[in-house]
Amino acid sequence: MGIAALVTWLLTAVGGFVMLGIWIARGGRRTSRFSPGLIFGHFALAAAGLVVWIVFLFAGVAALAWVALVLLVPVALLGFAMFARWIPAYRARTAVAGTAGPPERHFPVAVVAGHGLLAVVTVVLVLLTALGVNGG
Repeated sequence: MGIAALVTWLLTAVGGFVMLGIWIARGGRRTSRFSPGLIFGHFALAAAGLVVWIVFLFAGVAALAWVALVLLVPVALLGFAMFARWIPAYRARTAVAGTAGPPERHFPVAVVAGHGLLAVVTVVLVLLTALGVNGG
């Protein structure tokens, strides 16, 4: 189950990198509803949690699984905050086609949905692993 969590975490990161690339390429903080602190705080905490998770997988120290899970809590909260700010930008995209607007307006719906879904699965798998539930 720990490896499954690693795989979903890495796939979630890919979606996050796609959106971060779009955000930066489309002007980033100059025109965004997302502050750099929100974007990079989410990224930094997720990356730190991923590093802790990888160390947990190699070292097998149960406390590290709990540390990774605790790091995922603010990651999820920041993710929800960004999702809440993304919805109006996405709705405005369909209402005012052709205008530049904020960079998050250009996030593909499939990437946003996949990122969120994989993030939820990751949190569940990390929790189950920390609780000692074995998938086999």
